[in-house]
Amino acid sequence: MKATIKGNSNENAEFGVDSRYQDSKERESDSVALMEARLKRMKNLSKEQIMQARLIQLKLRMENYIHAEADNTRDSFTGFLEAYIDTLYSKRTKFANDINISDVLLSQIINRHREAGKDFMLKLMIHSEKIFNGISDFKKETWYQICFQEKIREMMATQKDWRPEIEKQVKLRELN
Repeated sequence: MKATIKGNSNENAEFGVDSRYQDSKERESDSVALMEARLKRMKNLSKEQIMQARLIQLKLRMENYIHAEADNTRDSFTGFLEAYIDTLYSKRTKFANDINISDVLLSQIINRHREAGKDFMLKLMIHSEKIFNGISDFKKETWYQICFQEKIREMMATQKDWRPEIEKQVKLRELN
């Protein structure tokens, strides 16, 4: 990069502005050069490297989902599932065959017409372990955590609908 550094100026630091550049043309020129270098490097990646990068990105998004505040995410179990399958397979039918389930069941789970059952979750867990082996550390409980985190968030977000009726059914009597 050809930026001229202006000392240790923290001018505009709170806004994330890079103060090394003397003018916007210089910053824009370096930005274009960086993007060209990134695109050149990306063109040389193999399909396997791209798939691995996508899987790692997905894994990180999933981990962020598990630990994020309820209002800070739009991801979902089925969204992650779709991304996982579409990263690995050209057709979802092939994934269904690989984990020995019907296309219809997979479609129902993805479209939220049916919940992912224990058998499906176990197969997904094993499939993910095999896929991530050698790419990145993937915790086998990740899919379960996402599924249950989604259920918890949904329950907490809909409290106003179910809570009044449930509270009527809960009584505190003498505890001793």
